[in-house]
Amino acid sequence: MTRIFDAPDQFAATALDGFCRLYSDHVQRVNGGALRSAETREQKVALVIGGGSGHYPAFLGFVGPGLADASVAGDVFASPSTQAVARIGRLAHRGMGVVLGFGNYAGDVLNFGAAAERLRGEGIDARILAVTDDVASADASEQEKRRGVAGDVVVFKIAGASAERGDAIDEVMRLAAHANRRTASFGVAFSGCTLPGAREPLFTVPKGRIGVGLGIHGEPGVDEVDAMGASELAALLVDKLLPEAPDGWNRRACAILNGLGSTKYEELFVLWTHVEDRLKAAGVTLVRPEAGELVTSLDMAGCSLTLGFLDDELEPLWLAPCDTPFLRRGAAAPSRPAALVGNEADPAPAVPPASDASRRSAACILDMLRDTAALLVEAEEELGRIDAFAGDGDHGQGMRRGSAAALEAAEATARRGAGARTLLATAADAWADRAGGTSGAIWGLLLRGWSDRLSDDEAVSDAMVAAGVREAVDRVMRLGRARPGDKTLVDALVPFAETLAGAIEGGRSLAEAWEQAADAATRAAEATAPMTPRLGRARPLASRSVGHPDAGAVSLAMIAQRLAGRLRAPSR
Repeated sequence: MTRIFDAPDQFAATALDGFCRLYSDHVQRVNGGALRSAETREQKVALVIGGGSGHYPAFLGFVGPGLADASVAGDVFASPSTQAVARIGRLAHRGMGVVLGFGNYAGDVLNFGAAAERLRGEGIDARILAVTDDVASADASEQEKRRGVAGDVVVFKIAGASAERGDAIDEVMRLAAHANRRTASFGVAFSGCTLPGAREPLFTVPKGRIGVGLGIHGEPGVDEVDAMGASELAALLVDKLLPEAPDGWNRRACAILNGLGSTKYEELFVLWTHVEDRLKAAGVTLVRPEAGELVTSLDMAGCSLTLGFLDDELEPLWLAPCDTPFLRRGAAAPSRPAALVGNEADPAPAVPPASDASRRSAACILDMLRDTAALLVEAEEELGRIDAFAGDGDHGQGMRRGSAAALEAAEATARRGAGARTLLATAADAWADRAGGTSGAIWGLLLRGWSDRLSDDEAVSDAMVAAGVREAVDRVMRLGRARPGDKTLVDALVPFAETLAGAIEGGRSLAEAWEQAADAATRAAEATAPMTPRLGRARPLASRSVGHPDAGAVSLAMIAQRLAGRLRAPSR
């Protein structure tokens, strides 16, 4: 278990600080992550990689010449926020665009995608690179649904080398996508990992068994098999990956035998002898293989094997020089230290002028945020319990943290005279920034979309509420890619939005419309219980989720019902 920490909530931030102090010759700390400390030339594509903490050396350990320009660090197993990704993307930009690289997890897809939209809106050519190498999480016919695990290293190394030699952003993206299509990983676990401050691991593996097809966020495997010796384990890993080889492959491959946190290096070395023998027997020529801890999962005991099926384009990029805290290869070009960037938090944005009518509407929104934050304190344990059936059990914690941060930011903005639009937008960004993960990203998008249909110049009208909820649904579905039936928050959000907007447009009062919408969301959340997940972390563990409602849909319905009470009795 994770034994060395102060406050569990500060574990990731403190670890980031310690890493940047230790490796100050490679990185400099910035708010939410790290930049190269070496000077980087202008007119270069920037590669910004990131995800949740708890996976070291991914992602911070791969920042440096020849690889990434910067890394964004979220909380443990939680995506960094949209604001953090956009902030570090701006700092890394060197005039030729920014590639935002991450493993294909729902929270990362949302936050990195939303950050790319923000950067493009500022005139920066931002692209997203989602790594999809985990063969256990989807069939080869649906590679776009696979998770990103240790194959991140192969894809980011190739993208970073392409950017370092001066390729334009279209070429960097082409080569990265080509590498991603030709990279495959499969992992096994002997025991689960334990979050800082937790008493129990996120999952356990029965004695004498091995979990196969695990995820790197503490998700258990998709199956269990009897424990086996090193030779049999090598056969399991290799034989799972070789069928992924593309047609016409030249039989040359890079390989990563990756420890997940508690598997000793000597064990990996023993296993490697059998992995190498089996690959060579299959006619594979190995090109600069790696063994060790490259993408971990806190203290999980287990390992994964990654194969990158190389060709004449990819092999030179895999072998190209790089100089990072963890991965060093060849002789990187000498460089001077970069100018230091401050580690201060983003300054509070200016509050636009607002009318008295809009400020009164903002006060009503603030009351609704207070109700929401209070509810999510009460519901934290129950939402965590629901989430744990097929997730990592952190939904209640994330919702509590996000709503508390939203309330705090909204109160501060209200004291500065904010109108309804500004207050809700500020709350949205704070929710996403503090909650992290998928739920934080979704609620940030939802509230941001809603706020964009409000005004600082006039009171919030029922028509604005109807337009706002439609905009919120559009953003969540466009960036999150979820659809009704996927067993996500969207299953409750869509009927809520359609009922609310339809009732308002049909002449119902806001209170009546909201009550009808809350009831629709509640029924829809309950109806997710028999569904099979088709998106997100729960999808590979679909059978464990069946019979239990989706935690995100349930929390949305809870909030809708609580706020229906507020609208029925606005003066309480």
